[in-house]
Amino acid sequence: MKGGTVQINWHDCQPVLTLDFHSPTGLLATGGNDHDIKLWVITSGESQKKLPAASYQSSLVYHSSAVNVLRFSPSGELLASGADGGELVLWKFHVTDDAKSWKFLKTFIFHRKDVLDLQWSADGAYLISGSVDNSCIIWDVNKGSVHQILDAHLHYVQGVTWDPLGHYVASLSSDRTCRVYANKPQPRHKGHEKINYVCQHVLTKAELLQTLDNPKPSSAKTHLFHDETLPSFFRRLQWSPDGSFLLVPAGMQKYSSSSDTVNTAYIISRKDLSRPAVLLPGANKPTVAVRFCPILFCLRGSNSAGSFKLPYRVVFAVATLDSLYIYDTESLVPIAIFAGLHYAAVTDIAWSPNAKYLALSSRDGYCTLIEFENDELGLPFSSLAREEAKRTTEGITKPTNMKPESVDNMEIDKVEAPKTVEKTDTEAGKAEQVVSAPTLKADASKAPRKKRITPVAII
Repeated sequence: MKGGTVQINWHDCQPVLTLDFHSPTGLLATGGNDHDIKLWVITSGESQKKLPAASYQSSLVYHSSAVNVLRFSPSGELLASGADGGELVLWKFHVTDDAKSWKFLKTFIFHRKDVLDLQWSADGAYLISGSVDNSCIIWDVNKGSVHQILDAHLHYVQGVTWDPLGHYVASLSSDRTCRVYANKPQPRHKGHEKINYVCQHVLTKAELLQTLDNPKPSSAKTHLFHDETLPSFFRRLQWSPDGSFLLVPAGMQKYSSSSDTVNTAYIISRKDLSRPAVLLPGANKPTVAVRFCPILFCLRGSNSAGSFKLPYRVVFAVATLDSLYIYDTESLVPIAIFAGLHYAAVTDIAWSPNAKYLALSSRDGYCTLIEFENDELGLPFSSLAREEAKRTTEGITKPTNMKPESVDNMEIDKVEAPKTVEKTDTEAGKAEQVVSAPTLKADASKAPRKKRITPVAII
C-alpha cells in the first residue's frame, strides 16, 4: 500500500469537489470549481516503486458553474453531474471504430439551487439528487422528468444514497437529520408498479452513551449529527454493496452533557434502520464522506466475536476533513490511516472497479491516489459463494445499546500501543517501516507552506 498527493494541475489549481471511476475503462473523472469535468488515465507505479500517476485524457465542457458531484451509472453507459445553480446534466458514452468519447445527452431541470450529491438506482433507471433547496428529487432517467420530490428536510441536503436492493433511499442534511425512505409501490393501470418512497425513519437524537463511569441509562438525549456550522458542503453517505448496512458520516456523540464531542461515522443495520448499530469514533475532525470498495473479500479469520455476521469482508473508506480511514467488517479498528494529505478539506472518495486504487479530492486543488498491491486487501469473494451467502447470511447483529464496542481502541490520536508505521515519501516513492508509538496526526497549520505534507499510513 502506497499513496500520496499527485502534484499536477487538476483543475487550474481550483478546488476539486468530486471524483468517480468509470467501471468499464478504469478512467477517473474529476469535477471542480473551474466548471469542467476532466477524465484521467491512472497508471501504476508499482513496477518502479513509485506513486501511481494520473495522465490527462479529455474534458467534458457544458456546466457554467462549479461541479459538485459526478457519478457513473452502474452499466458505465451514462454519467450524471450536478453543479451550482441546480444544473443536473447527463452524458452518454459513445464507442466507435476510431475512438471512445463522452457526449452531452440531456439536462434535468427542477432544482432551484445547487445540487450537492446524487446517486443512481441499481438498475440505472432512476437518479436521486440532493440540493441546497432542501429537497431530494427522484428522476426518471429515460423520460428525463421528475418522478418524485422528497421535501421534508429543513436545511441543505448534502448527501443521498440508494439501497442496492432497491427497497430504500436515504438522505443526510445539515438540519441534523438522516431520513430513510422505504419504497411503497403504487399500482398502475397496466399492472406495473410505480415506485413511491415514503419516509420510514428519521434519525436525529439518541441517548447519551453509557460508560463504565456512568453505566446507568440517561434520559437526556444528544444530537446524532453536526449542525450547519460543519465546514463542508458535503455529507456523502452510502449503502454497502450487499445492502446489509448503511454508513453515515458527520456523526457526533457525547458521554455526558458536559463532555467533549466525539466525531464519528455510524453503521446502521438493515434489520433496524431506526438507530445506529455501531459507532466508528476516534477522528479529531468531523467525517464528511464514506465510500465502499466495490469488491467483497474472503474472511481472513473468524469474526464471530464482532458486530457483523457476514460470510465475507466488506472494505470501506471514511474521510474526515483532513484524513482517510480504511476499515473492514472483521474489526472496528482501522486497517489503515492516512493523515496530513491536504491543506484544505477533503471533498469526495472513489474506489477503482478492481479495488487497486483509492482516490480522494480536496479543496486545495489536488487529489490523492492510493495504490494497493495484489491481494493486499484480501482474496475476492467468488460470485458463486456470494449467491450462497445471500441465502444464509444473518447480516449485522442487532445492537443492545448505543455504546461503541471499542471506543478506547478507536481514539486514534491517543494510541499508546506500538504500531508499524509506513512512511511514504511523496517525492521519491520510497517506503520504510519502523516500530514505534505513532503520532497519527500532524498539525497542518504548523507545517511548512513551501512543500506538500508527507502522508502517514498506519497499517
